Amino acid sequence: MKKRRTNQAPDKDLNKAGKVKTKLKRKDYEKSLLALQGELCALQSWVKTTGQRIVIVFEGRDAAGKGGAIKAITERVSPRVFKVVALPAPSDREKSQMYVQRYLAHFPAAGEIVIFDRSWYNRAGVEHVMGFCNELQHRRFLELCPFFEKNAVDNGIFLFKYWLEVGDEEQERRFRARIDDPVRQWKLSPIDLPSRERWYDYSRARDQMLAATDNDFAPWHIVTSDDKKRARLNLIAHFLKQVPYEHTPQKKVKLPKRNMKHAYDDEATMVNRRWITEIY
Repeated sequence: MKKRRTNQAPDKDLNKAGKVKTKLKRKDYEKSLLALQGELCALQSWVKTTGQRIVIVFEGRDAAGKGGAIKAITERVSPRVFKVVALPAPSDREKSQMYVQRYLAHFPAAGEIVIFDRSWYNRAGVEHVMGFCNELQHRRFLELCPFFEKNAVDNGIFLFKYWLEVGDEEQERRFRARIDDPVRQWKLSPIDLPSRERWYDYSRARDQMLAATDNDFAPWHIVTSDDKKRARLNLIAHFLKQVPYEHTPQKKVKLPKRNMKHAYDDEATMVNRRWITEIY
């Protein structure tokens, strides 16, 4: 009888509560995700109808799965309602502005949900660890951030903050997968690799950030993301429970009949056009 390899990934693992969790099958994941995405569509309708404004902040360690979680949320909804903001490094002009100014420009209007893929919390994380801001700027950010967020919440904005926490070994595995896979190498930035070397610096920065900005009016929600599929499902389910949305009645759609008054052979006019070669 062939022995099982000792380094083979087990089919079962333990969650944070110490309970055994079995490997999530793709079929079960996709079924659960589709149901949650249906609820996101219902939420979208409610937001449009009632003019609500929602901000979702995604932060976490590099390779924690933020992009995949955001894709799962936005896959079946309208980009006119769910707007994803992933800002590049600030320009010289933006560096001279008030720090949160360039983020405020992307805040939602009525009927919009804005998802920040990295946010003003860059100052608490990568900017602090990599020396892109000084100690005074870092300290002032942690002091003033709760006031900024309190003002947003008091103005009627729903603010949700998610921190995706990936383990040391899993982060290394994902980095190595990116290095070896040409279709994922673009995910590696000059900032990513130093994050492996500075693991504990980022841990301390995380701890400082949570201590200063985790509060009742804008709490941080921590997501275990070693298992990407479970993380996405848990995050979306949690988010939906936090919003007091209702299913709004939808008008019944009736497909109109084609008007034949000005009918002509509209296929014949396309025969000699520049059609692409059908390789597949």
